[in-house]
Amino acid sequence: QVQLVESGGGLVQAGGSLRLSCAASGSIFSINVMGWYRQAPGKQRELVATIHSGGFTNYADSVKGRFLISRENAKNTVYLQMNSLKFEDTAVYYCNYVGGGVWIYWGQGTQVTVSS
Repeated sequence: QVQLVESGGGLVQAGGSLRLSCAASGSIFSINVMGWYRQAPGKQRELVATIHSGGFTNYADSVKGRFLISRENAKNTVYLQMNSLKFEDTAVYYCNYVGGGVWIYWGQGTQVTVSS
């Protein structure tokens, strides 16, 4: 089992910044992928960004150049620095962990609201 605890969501004006954190605990594979997904009201959950334990990153086109994903492997923690936030970034953001190629876990979600 892996537990994911997210923090850092909130309300921000358009153009502002927020930083999300997600700490993983439990049976952590040394090789894993952690990342962030988001789900806006009435829409499907979508990829925001992922980062491999080796450092390889992947971003949705909609956030490239504005969001930065990073991680501290020693702390099993992943971060999402969100800059130049737009109204359309409003969503519940979920932390995701994939280990051993098949073990998938989700955080409880944290609300990000961007006011226009």
